[in-house]
Amino acid sequence: QVQLVESGGGLVRAGDSLTLSCVASGRTSSIYIMGWFRQAPGKEREFVATITRRGGSASYADSVKGRFTISRDNAKNTMYLQMNSLNPEETAVYYCAAKVIAAADFGSWGQGTQVTVSS
Repeated sequence: QVQLVESGGGLVRAGDSLTLSCVASGRTSSIYIMGWFRQAPGKEREFVATITRRGGSASYADSVKGRFTISRDNAKNTMYLQMNSLNPEETAVYYCAAKVIAAADFGSWGQGTQVTVSS
């Protein structure tokens, strides 16, 4: 009942910045938490950051604290991830996800957007 579409990925050099966007549609008012996850080739998907839709409370993985900023604009049904000082090891497919109120898991996922950081 919630659909997500990511955009903004691309090729950047180490130390550069990039901003990802995620547009939600459907029953967006039912969303409790939205977040960003990433998956590098051959590795497990990992948590990057989350934000609550109503209060804007953010959480970050330790590896990105101080460099990444998650935000949302509820009027636009859009979530963002501002990524600064990118490292080559952060090359991955970045996914947008949403957890609705009363749901146990993140049940809605975008198609992913590729972020490649060259050395």
